[in-house]
Amino acid sequence: MGGIHISRLAATIIAAAGLLAFESAEGRSMVFDAPAERFTESCPLGNGRLGAMVFGGVERERVVLNESGMWSGSPQEADRPNAHEALPEIRRLLLEGKNAEAEELVNRNFTCAGEGSGRGTGKEVPYGCYQTLGDLEIELRHAGPAETRGYRRELDFETAIASVAYTRGGVAYEREAFVSAPGEAIVYRLTADQPGAIALTASLSRAENAKVRVVGPNTIEMNGQLSDGKQGNDGVRFAARLRVIAEGGVVTADEAGVTVSGADSATLVLTAATDIKTFAGRPVDNAVAAAADDQARVERHAYDDIKQRHVERHQELFGRVSLDVGAAAPNGMTTPERIAAFQQNRDDPDLVATLFDYGRYLLIGSSRPNGLPANLQGVWAEELQTPWNADWHLNVNLQMNYWPAETTNLSELHEPVFALIDSLSGPGAKTAKAYYNARGWVGHLLANPWGFTSPGESASWGATPTCSAWLCQHLWDHYQFTLDRQYLERVYPLLRGAAEFYLDLLIEEPSHGWLVTAPSNSPESAFLDENGEAVHICMGPTMDQQLLRYLFDACQEASLILGVDEALREELVAARERLAPTQIGSDGRVLEWLTERPEQDPHHRHASHLWALYPGSEITPRATPALAEASRKSLEVRGDDGTGWGLANKACLWARLGDGDRAYRLVSNQLRLVGRGKAQGQWRGGVYPNLLDAHPPFQIDGNFGATAAVAEMLVQSRLTDIAGEPQAEVVLLPALPGAWPEGSVTGLCARGDFDVDLAWSNDRVTSVTITSHDGVPLSLSTGDASRRLELAAGETLRLGPDLEAE
Repeated sequence: MGGIHISRLAATIIAAAGLLAFESAEGRSMVFDAPAERFTESCPLGNGRLGAMVFGGVERERVVLNESGMWSGSPQEADRPNAHEALPEIRRLLLEGKNAEAEELVNRNFTCAGEGSGRGTGKEVPYGCYQTLGDLEIELRHAGPAETRGYRRELDFETAIASVAYTRGGVAYEREAFVSAPGEAIVYRLTADQPGAIALTASLSRAENAKVRVVGPNTIEMNGQLSDGKQGNDGVRFAARLRVIAEGGVVTADEAGVTVSGADSATLVLTAATDIKTFAGRPVDNAVAAAADDQARVERHAYDDIKQRHVERHQELFGRVSLDVGAAAPNGMTTPERIAAFQQNRDDPDLVATLFDYGRYLLIGSSRPNGLPANLQGVWAEELQTPWNADWHLNVNLQMNYWPAETTNLSELHEPVFALIDSLSGPGAKTAKAYYNARGWVGHLLANPWGFTSPGESASWGATPTCSAWLCQHLWDHYQFTLDRQYLERVYPLLRGAAEFYLDLLIEEPSHGWLVTAPSNSPESAFLDENGEAVHICMGPTMDQQLLRYLFDACQEASLILGVDEALREELVAARERLAPTQIGSDGRVLEWLTERPEQDPHHRHASHLWALYPGSEITPRATPALAEASRKSLEVRGDDGTGWGLANKACLWARLGDGDRAYRLVSNQLRLVGRGKAQGQWRGGVYPNLLDAHPPFQIDGNFGATAAVAEMLVQSRLTDIAGEPQAEVVLLPALPGAWPEGSVTGLCARGDFDVDLAWSNDRVTSVTITSHDGVPLSLSTGDASRRLELAAGETLRLGPDLEAE
């Protein structure tokens, strides 16, 4: 049976003299020589539910606090109940080529009811907004001269601990912070090399909807309630509880916070909870009581034990994969200095590997089983009104968040997405009936914890009806990696319901008799009509047709495996044969729309019409060389600039084309330091000093997309004939960049339930160790060498150069 496979533990925990030392196999980290001045310079910590951004200030420390349930808004009826009555006229206009008129009708009759997402500012409307929990502030009092020496701030990916060290007045101060998954707490410890040197006041604050009170001699609590978007502040209730435990000295608490004087050390333990009632997360009836219970549980353990359990839990996930690119980080450079130097000469290949590890680190920190999925900012936000509500955008962004989950051996972190999909199927069935009079279920661009599945407020971006088909790719892809039949039985109704909807959505276009979606759009992109006007609404955009081929194949193969729904299977096979094909235009590029149309923006950030190349697998250089070449030409025109996530998307596409240097260039372009203000341009992305992705503004999908791109450079896989006798194809170093002539990687995963470790030198594989967990026949290839392998379930095989047996 499929599952999670751990290739190695990346770090060794050593207990000595009552303290814990951590020996890192690679020691990848972020390093700074000054405190953060802004959010995008701070260090992110998280356990999937709780998040913290540590600034590392000397005299005043700021820690931004997050809890994944901090959502305003509430369930609403956003469907237009009779929208389907406009559908025949919209389709008639599209069939007659009157797209602009059809778009006008969509805007009048086929958008959501009410205020929708507030056009990305939904904090005070029913749609809601993910927002910060508040701030932990620590005012620090030092004895002696004010000069600070030897300041160092670091985030260690291997241990998920942020640390600060400096000397002040002849005293060496050290701090470390982490967010414990087993402890469900944010822990911040301050020590000094001289007794009695720790003095501070710790306080909690939030700009609105919160009050702070003293609940013990060393404990304060902040609680409040968010707006439900309807009746005022009658939404999610939240609470944060801070306790300060000192060794030596005096601790007191009042309305100003918890004050420590003359202590040898101080440990701050913060727990938080919300009572959000949603599809995932722990059920909480009383947020205040839940935060107090968490605190009581974590404090049953000594600090060293809390820390050890945190590190062990983190490394069980992070340590599954290790990447060595044959070059170490340059000595003595901070992370912002490395980024700036990389912009000049690209002579730091380990920085790209660091970005790869950072994406894994962030996914572990923002997505855990039984929790909410990573949103547009993972779990980290400092605003009350976050950009685009920090929700789940379903036309690439949420999906990109989870592109590295399977390949980098973090399969169980995918579970929150499956829970989200399940939560959307119920309201999505109502939306399918209201707008399309169709069976099954549908989701459009926008999603929140409250079951929003209606179209967005504008035809130009909110009317894409195939976002739910894209979500279903994650359901089937997870099965291809794990071959977990029990899981497939659980999610098959979601695949079936989505497929039924699209069977009903399709209409016949008149030129070829193809079946196409209508109405639809190519996400956020526009073409110019005969009047030179930008138009979005169309029928049968290329992405839709590619997605439906994938979904129909997945659903009919799943039904064969499970032995169910023969009639539906036949319907899917018949419809799939009539779907409009991916076409090549007169200029040799893949057509984005059903007919050849001039793009409003040839360099548009979305490359949706290349979905079949990546994350799909219909287009490959070997199986469909003409379409692969057309995809290459499409990418050439799109260019090598764009938003942060757009660069990552194109890197994945170039990797699938086997062009490692171009893929590496796109990831390298992501490592462009984005400064203050808008000097970089609205759609010119990069990274901030703390390596968080700049859309701009901060949007975490580009971090995850970069990790996925690097994985695709090193290992690619396909699984064919899944319902009959599965056959796996695994390609090693399909897109190795010239910047990495030698190196090794362990723990990557391939479809068919394989783990892959490999090493290379002079651009050629020198060794590969492959473990099969289900006994699927395998075609393994690299360069000019290939081998067919028949490994038993649980068998591991090691091969040398040219895939010769060792």
